[in-house]
Amino acid sequence: MSNLARSYQTQPIETSAQPKPKRLREGRTSVITPGEKILLAAFAIMFCFFAVKIVSNEASIYQVNRELQVAEGVIDKQEKANTDLKIQVSELSAYDRILDKAKELGLNLKDKNVKVVEE
Repeated sequence: MSNLARSYQTQPIETSAQPKPKRLREGRTSVITPGEKILLAAFAIMFCFFAVKIVSNEASIYQVNRELQVAEGVIDKQEKANTDLKIQVSELSAYDRILDKAKELGLNLKDKNVKVVEE
């Protein structure tokens, strides 16, 4: 008797019936790791800080420019007033006007006593 003549009945192995080993930790797996979350939060904080810093710098620059324009306006106004006063001085110090005022006050012109002063 040979072993070949004997037929064994094989039972089909059911792979789906076997329970799968369960994972110890079940749950959602995040695409972003905790280290990446920390880096992302640090980047967001730095971005907000620099955005606020830039806006505050621009506001201070605007304020300084505004004060500069006001000062330039005051300077222009004062220069115009100075120019007007110089013109008025030159008109009031004209020789003919001084001579007329002197005659009104009773002064007379003697050629011997006149001295020419040049600036």
